[in-house]
Amino acid sequence: MEGRCGSGREDSVAAPHALERRVLNSRSPGQPLRQAADRAGRTEGRAVFPGDHPPFLYPAMCGSACGRIREGVRPAEAFPWSERHLRCVWADARWRPAELVTADRQRVSVEEPGRWNLEAGPDFLDAVLRVEPGARVVRGDVELHVRPQDWAHHGHSKDPRYQRVVAHVTYFPGPVQGGHLPPGTLEIPLSEGLRRNPFFSFEALDVSAFPYAEMDEHPPCSRELAAWGPDARVALLEAAGAERIRVKVARLRCEMAVRSPAQVLYEEIMGGLGFKQNRLPFRMLAARLPLETLRRESAGSGVLGAYALLCGVSGLLPDRVMPRWDSGTRRFIRSAWDLWWKQKDGWDGLTLPKSEWQLSHLRPANHPLRRMMAAAELFCGARTLLDVLREERCTDPAFCGPVITYLTGVGACGFWGRRVSLAATESAHPLALVGEGRAAALLSNAIVPWIAACEERESPGFDLLRALPLEDDNRLIRHMAHALFGHDHNPAFYRTGLRQQGLLQIFSDFCLQAGGGCRTCRMPGVLAHQKW
Repeated sequence: MEGRCGSGREDSVAAPHALERRVLNSRSPGQPLRQAADRAGRTEGRAVFPGDHPPFLYPAMCGSACGRIREGVRPAEAFPWSERHLRCVWADARWRPAELVTADRQRVSVEEPGRWNLEAGPDFLDAVLRVEPGARVVRGDVELHVRPQDWAHHGHSKDPRYQRVVAHVTYFPGPVQGGHLPPGTLEIPLSEGLRRNPFFSFEALDVSAFPYAEMDEHPPCSRELAAWGPDARVALLEAAGAERIRVKVARLRCEMAVRSPAQVLYEEIMGGLGFKQNRLPFRMLAARLPLETLRRESAGSGVLGAYALLCGVSGLLPDRVMPRWDSGTRRFIRSAWDLWWKQKDGWDGLTLPKSEWQLSHLRPANHPLRRMMAAAELFCGARTLLDVLREERCTDPAFCGPVITYLTGVGACGFWGRRVSLAATESAHPLALVGEGRAAALLSNAIVPWIAACEERESPGFDLLRALPLEDDNRLIRHMAHALFGHDHNPAFYRTGLRQQGLLQIFSDFCLQAGGGCRTCRMPGVLAHQKW
């Protein structure tokens, strides 16, 4: 079983980048990146909109408040997430490294991470840390940044609210130069501790689940946007959507620096199949059971073998036959067990505990046992997702249709193609394992950014972005549409995949960053200074 938990680059899955470049051969590897960026609708960091829309400088509008890399950083130095992701790591004991090491090699354990600060000032208040050697207890505030130099860049050394900071926590290591920190402040990098956890992923964090301020009934941003014309509103949403996809591309390029492109796609699709409730355990499953291992160990047993392995490692494969099951379900589960028991002993200690999964309050069709069959079909079927991408011209907006058709058709002829649960009777009509809305989400959030990352482009072409299909509506999309455009707006206004992405990006860049609610949000002031 050695190496099963690893997620290193596997030549047997695909030579690093080589297979994907052959699959997606829409430009030669030597073509300048600037040309690819121009084709993607971007020039010198500006989002450019064809037709009547004026240029909308969304990244410049956001500035550096989001703490994400924007331009000109090597993948090894890139951090395509926000400081909020670091705050979530610090707040959540499941992901915060149990033992941290300071820049001068002191060991630190966190007894209390502190209170999440929703006002101006340090990120966490009244934390309690224990420092070794000596078991010294330190109490005070904690400030988090991506890089050590951000302390000075953000002007904290001159702000009296930061004088109680006892720990400066950063992702990248390195000291704060010039003695700007309060005396005795611990400098704690997170990157080393996070890398030691093979199952950690920033993408698995649900940043909206952590405290964020409630919006006013009539947010000031909606009052600013009320004076904008329809074209200007469209330009704002589409620019924000293009930026969201660009950030995803940057993140995937960072992931491909340490894992094979095929493994990265597998992890992204697995996270998407988990929906919000089970995104994290699906990603953990993809890390514990890498694609190369899944393919190798199911090579002689096909899709059912891959399904049995996924269900077994997930810890969800039923271990007994239930009386309410019909004969078809009993045969199916016994067939899966006949394949799993042969490998079960080799996975001792590596299977996920059942407690990791959210199994209540789910639509039956979204149960993980059903979604795992979709994963088995997509990556181990007779015609895999990579086969489909190899066949299609992936820079052409028309490719969205065949990919959606493929995704919604996987598993149609199997057991789960006519059942929504193990206890359900067989339906007379096919029941899609992946619905159209979920297929659209996989296309926008995983497949299209992955293609651009494999091509080493900054972003997909804008024509392709505008062709992204509509995802299923969700609470956050509706929430942002109401906040920006009022409760009596026409929902058809954001009924494209790109504009939905834009609503989510604005929420991430502004609403999540406004610790004190709408009264401290930067967006109204930014909108007031936009020239049209």
